[in-house]
Formats: sequence, structure tokens, C-alpha cells
Amino acid sequence: MEHDFCTVDGARRLKQRIEEYWRERGYNVDVKLVDAGFVAAMRSARTDVRSDMVNGLPSRDAVSGPTRKSTMENA
Repeated sequence: MEHDFCTVDGARRLKQRIEEYWRERGYNVDVKLVDAGFVAAMRSARTDVRSDMVNGLPSRDAVSGPTRKSTMENA
């Protein structure tokens, strides 16, 4: 398994992993791939993974429906 997430294929795999992780927890996050082009320091092209998350967590608007249990259900 390749761990270079800066390549197009690696970035695509990381995007899928992030989306699946949060979907399983009831959130819908928006993850995009951005071609950053050639980076001299890396001596190669780079693909960035960007999302609408803040500090690595989904926003409150990302909750996708009734998958989150209400605390009132147990009362």
C-alpha cells in the first residue's frame, strides 16, 4: 500500500477514506482534490486534499440526517 498522499492516486484514496470515516459517524463532509502543479521543493507535482472541516472536525451543518441519536430517546 502506497502512503504518498500527494500523488493523484494517493490523494484520491485519502479523500475516500476521510469521506467514509465521517459518513459512518453520521456526517457529510465536503472533500475536494486540488492540483497544485509542480512544486520545486518536492521536485514533483502535488495534489492537495481540502475540506470544509474546521480543525479536522466537521461543521455542525455537516450532520446528515437522523443517524445521530438524540439524548431524549433514552429518557
